[in-house]
Amino acid sequence: MKDRLKEIGKNPDDADERKALEAYSKLMDQQVATKTRQNKAHEELEAKIDAKYPTLTEAEVKTLVVEAKWLAALDAALHGELDRVSQTLTTRVKELADRYATPLPKLTERVVELEQRVNGHLERMGFQWN
Repeated sequence: MKDRLKEIGKNPDDADERKALEAYSKLMDQQVATKTRQNKAHEELEAKIDAKYPTLTEAEVKTLVVEAKWLAALDAALHGELDRVSQTLTTRVKELADRYATPLPKLTERVVELEQRVNGHLERMGFQWN
């Protein structure tokens, strides 16, 4: 990028490209500074955590383990299972609604119509039964 800026120089034909490259360069510098601050803050947090652990009481440790980790894991698992069961029930109800959308009298009527058509075709073909 810096090589391209040197190559462009003060050429007025490349003014837009120069502006874009300079803006990009500033953003990249800001990103580096932000990452440096983030890393420093993370290191400070780690140091504070390392200093706090030896001072925790047994009750505080139990609270952290049970409430913060175990209960959160159970809550997530429970909600996942409830979502799965809910989706399964919804799918099953939809299947049943689709299956029983047509009432039995209409189905019976349709069967009678189709039976008459089949019988008519069979008679024209010369089949006899009874």
